[in-house]
Amino acid sequence: MIKQNNWNSIIGLGLVALGFLTFILLNNQLFSSARLDLTENGLYTLSDGSEQILAKIDEPINLHFFFSAASSKELTGLRAYARQVEELLLEYELAANGKIKLTIIDPQPFSEDEDLAAEFGLQSVPINNAGDSLYFGLAGTNAVDEQQVIAFFQPDKEAFLEYEISKLVQNLVVSKKPIVGILSSLKVQSDVDMQTFQTTPAWLFVDQLGQLFELETVAADAEVIDSNIDLLIVIHPKELSDQLLYGIDQFVMAGGKMLAFVDPLAERDRPSAPNPMMPAAPSLPSDLRPLLAAWGIEMRPDVVLGDAQTALTVTGPSGQPQRHMTILGMGVDNFQADDVTLASLESINFSSVGILDTMSDGQTAVTSDQTVIQTVVTPIQTVVTPLISSSVYAQPLNTLRLATLADPADLQQDFKPTGEVFTVAARLSGSAVSAFPEMLAAPEVEVGNKHISATDNINVIVVADTDLLSDHMWVQVQDFFGQRIASPWANNGDFVINAVDNLVGSSELIKVRSRGRFSRPFDVVQELQREAEAKFLQNANDLQAQLAETERQLGELEASQSDQGILSLTPQQELTLGRFQEEKLRIRRQLREVRRQLDKDIEQLGSTLKFINIALVPIILTLMLLVFNYLRRGRGSEYES
Repeated sequence: MIKQNNWNSIIGLGLVALGFLTFILLNNQLFSSARLDLTENGLYTLSDGSEQILAKIDEPINLHFFFSAASSKELTGLRAYARQVEELLLEYELAANGKIKLTIIDPQPFSEDEDLAAEFGLQSVPINNAGDSLYFGLAGTNAVDEQQVIAFFQPDKEAFLEYEISKLVQNLVVSKKPIVGILSSLKVQSDVDMQTFQTTPAWLFVDQLGQLFELETVAADAEVIDSNIDLLIVIHPKELSDQLLYGIDQFVMAGGKMLAFVDPLAERDRPSAPNPMMPAAPSLPSDLRPLLAAWGIEMRPDVVLGDAQTALTVTGPSGQPQRHMTILGMGVDNFQADDVTLASLESINFSSVGILDTMSDGQTAVTSDQTVIQTVVTPIQTVVTPLISSSVYAQPLNTLRLATLADPADLQQDFKPTGEVFTVAARLSGSAVSAFPEMLAAPEVEVGNKHISATDNINVIVVADTDLLSDHMWVQVQDFFGQRIASPWANNGDFVINAVDNLVGSSELIKVRSRGRFSRPFDVVQELQREAEAKFLQNANDLQAQLAETERQLGELEASQSDQGILSLTPQQELTLGRFQEEKLRIRRQLREVRRQLDKDIEQLGSTLKFINIALVPIILTLMLLVFNYLRRGRGSEYES
């Protein structure tokens, strides 16, 4: 009997194993396309933008994924990331419905596969002293043998993995790239230093644009903007000729798109000082006022924005960290949430940013020396939509304060937020008129091209800062075996490319770009710090005013003393100074109390969060389980009775 039971158990286990294998085979055959992504950030789920790019594939695309599995046996972390890349590529192949053929290759040393990887231009990385190398890249080809590659997948760029792959696929799908013209007084493109004869690399945002668009340089002495240009990027325009301003005006009136970066104080444009002991002269501000005024907007002359809420921390002259009121890190709270150019972005860094004001009918635009530029005499119908704005803790500051600034802490003196929200980036849309109405009757215009006096669909984005384009404001660039590898800590580059994508009519990559998070700021803690800082600054300013008044009184006393040079005070004066010393000590105690209360509030907030996460949530879940168990038992008792 026991022997029979053993046989029954063995047969039963065999049937279970056979059933399990049958289930696996049927699952692979019938449900091979079914997916369930349970990861927190949807690592294996394609975004809508990627799906739309794949839907545009007309001719088949071949993707070759190279990973040296044999050479990476000891690199467990890299192998795990390679597995993630491979599974995401399989999702692309599946979602393309046969339009993508994925080939997974393990290039062995001295093999044809290794030669193929080198032919594609993939980067091999040495991993040990024995000379072993590792390939970890992707190469794609289309029906006309165009090639796109990701030379090496950087694990620290995991947040941009889907974007990089989707960009590669889109470049293989789009046969003709849009043409983007760049008119810049700053050397943002690759150039040669005539003193050292060394090549200076282009700013990173230009490199990124060059991967997606065809770039064309617009010379500063040009008179017209080529109609073949789909989008014109204007960076820090200065002293442009009237003919070029008119050419830009007519380009926009004819339906051309423009992305303009203007600046009241461009850091990368400051001339070098002739004397090292003397500060450098401030740079000239950008000048697009004739055009912007006609379109209903102007940048305040000689004014930069200070913002206590978004001020970033820099290293001061003493080596201690200090908050800089004009170096700003704008976040989600400062963005126009429903604008596609800011979709999924979290932080954009600015420096000495300007302020954009909307003009009204009859308002006059002037230069810094009060010279009238233009008076708006026709009703402005252009719609000005703020894209990025300051917090309510902001204040306009004169550019001269920055030109002679030695210590960022000086900007906090007398800093008084106005409570007003200031615009630093705006979109211009709707109807607009030409900035050169007098050109309508010009003979040279009548003979040549017809003057366009208005448009019903202007499409312009204006940003009151050029420093945000500079690499040091948002990205760390390192040389990796001859390639520039970027590690961004802010979304400056994403914002520029999003704006270009949107203006030229491509929105798919905007939906993919920057799905990862750069930072998760403690908004409540920051608010507590701003409130405490406002109290601190107010008390400090009061104390400074009292000190100045006392020094003035002492100066008057010194001037009225006898020639003996001995400073003597009357009992009443001594009593006054004694009261001041007591008042100064009292204010210092108040300052310490403000700091102590700030630390206490933050510590209390932290304790509350810890209690909620560690104790309260488990207690609530436990009570819910107990209630559920009690109710279940009660129902069971009813059934038994």
